[in-house]
Amino acid sequence: MHSDDTICYCFHVSKRKIINYIRVHRPRRASQVADCGGAGTGCGWCIPFIKKYFGQFEAGTLQPAEPGTLGQGPDQHEPTSAEEYAAQRAKYIREGHGRPAPGAIPLPPAD
Repeated sequence: MHSDDTICYCFHVSKRKIINYIRVHRPRRASQVADCGGAGTGCGWCIPFIKKYFGQFEAGTLQPAEPGTLGQGPDQHEPTSAEEYAAQRAKYIREGHGRPAPGAIPLPPAD
């Protein structure tokens, strides 16, 4: 995935915004990234990704987005494209694991 791809579909927050927020504001806990436009406070799908970026920040390895480096989602399958990420989020929500916030990016059609 790329820097401008959306990570938090509920609040329309890109990977670039999350990474820049972490670098500039230096949160002490991953949950404080929610101050970046509400990221992670909607359906919950993006929380593992936010935690991954925060962990990379703590380890000093946080890098700009590169294709295929998004990380593993809740089902442990690494999405390599924005389309695959959106499809996995839709599956997560359709299985009842989260509920999108009002105004969230709509789910793609079911297969």
